[in-house]
Amino acid sequence: MQINDAVLQSEEKIIFRLREIYLKHGYVPYRMSKFEEYDLYAKNKDFLISDNVITFTDTNGKLMALKPDVTLSIIKNSSDRPDEINRVFYNENVYRVSKGSNSYKEIMQSGIECFGDLKENDILNTIKLAKASLSVISDDHVLTVSDIDITEYLVSSLDLSSSDKKQMYKAIGEKNIPQIDNLTKYLSDRSNADIIKKLLSADGYLCEVRDSIKEIISQIPSDISSPFINLIDRLSQDADSADLKIDFSLLDDLNYYNSIILKGYIRNIPSAVLSGGQYDKLMKKLRKRSKAIGFAIYTDLLERMDEKSDDDSYINVALPKGRLGEKVYSYFEKAGYPCPSIRETNRKLVFENDEKKIRYFWVKPSDVAIYVERGAADIGVAGKDILLEYEPDVYELLDLRLGKCRMAVAGPKEFKDDKSKTLVVATKFSNIAGKYYRSLGRDIDIIHLNGSIEIAPILKLSDVIVDIVETGKTLKENDLEVKEEILPISARLISNKTSQKFKAGQIRKIAKDLSALLEDQND
Repeated sequence: MQINDAVLQSEEKIIFRLREIYLKHGYVPYRMSKFEEYDLYAKNKDFLISDNVITFTDTNGKLMALKPDVTLSIIKNSSDRPDEINRVFYNENVYRVSKGSNSYKEIMQSGIECFGDLKENDILNTIKLAKASLSVISDDHVLTVSDIDITEYLVSSLDLSSSDKKQMYKAIGEKNIPQIDNLTKYLSDRSNADIIKKLLSADGYLCEVRDSIKEIISQIPSDISSPFINLIDRLSQDADSADLKIDFSLLDDLNYYNSIILKGYIRNIPSAVLSGGQYDKLMKKLRKRSKAIGFAIYTDLLERMDEKSDDDSYINVALPKGRLGEKVYSYFEKAGYPCPSIRETNRKLVFENDEKKIRYFWVKPSDVAIYVERGAADIGVAGKDILLEYEPDVYELLDLRLGKCRMAVAGPKEFKDDKSKTLVVATKFSNIAGKYYRSLGRDIDIIHLNGSIEIAPILKLSDVIVDIVETGKTLKENDLEVKEEILPISARLISNKTSQKFKAGQIRKIAKDLSALLEDQND
């Protein structure tokens, strides 16, 4: 296919090259309507990236939707013949809410779906095709692979409540080892929790970690571990696939996905550009007998692919302004990552240590997670309150044990909660407060405030507040008191997920050095 480079944008060129690859591999193009009956998405909301769907009423009175997803439409509208293999590829627009602008955006997706009588070779070839697709986009890429069946088996075997199991999956997705320890510290049998931690720590290139991964998962039943062992053995024999990475922090919805999960990353693009996996559970939910695997490439993310930083060898660190940030920097300094210019009196915004290849910059504490999630910073330090409230898609690597305080419910000393009435709660942590009271089954009305939270119950604007409490002095001076403690808060070291794929060695060393410093201080 002849492509006129002069008239095509870079992402358009990529779409044409992907099309060539998929045609060569026996995939046929699939075209579909922009519209689908809303009922399909209403019944499968958990499968969608966003709950928000653009709907309208058709001329026949049916409630329709602009497609927020391609896979659901392809599977719903395709024949179910489990004795054969169907291979299709697509370039389609989907309509989703952008996380940044909170408004709808038209997004171009390219991808493949393979469904029918799937064998190991079909799964193997899909992984290879995902790797080839990333190669078309950039030479500087990483494909990560995991087996969600192994993770599900390990978590389900732990004697945890359903809510704690949800927290366990969240901790796995964040590589949050301290939280895993916290959730399992009272279990009589923690052996499978230890396996989870070993798998999270053993992530790396297939050629480097294959044997250690096989040794770790050999401790679980062979009917769970053997398919993945066989797959990575075969992948390691393929020269083009030996440099993919194994990463057991990869998770997708357990109600839909099973077995293999895929995520693909390109350097300097802050989030995964390729996502997919095996989704036999979705097929069953849609009353299909076939097995299925596929992946999507988010071509809208490729617009800024060519914007390179000056020196990718640096680790960029977002520090929170204020007293906490100064304490955090002193930890980095003591751990062996000083930057003398940061202590000088000047108006500089960015500070570098050329020898250590580290670059610091100060940002508002509530913005640290944004800088890390969007890739402007590789790592940063944010309060647990910020992470819980805004839920950024980052790894949580270490509890620095700084800025210790607690998230709590507070109110007037004389206040008694009347369960027959709606509880009015004032807070700037609406997400945390909402989740806490939902877990209690309590009906509440949240009033979101940005400051002077303590005055709300005094002026009868609210019954109680949900806020951070450090010493409790402000509460006491205003005749308020803590009614319930929700959770402890402290500063956490976080990492961008793409940075963790390309700068894993540097980031791990920093985290290890900081952890060693903390242990020395506790001795």
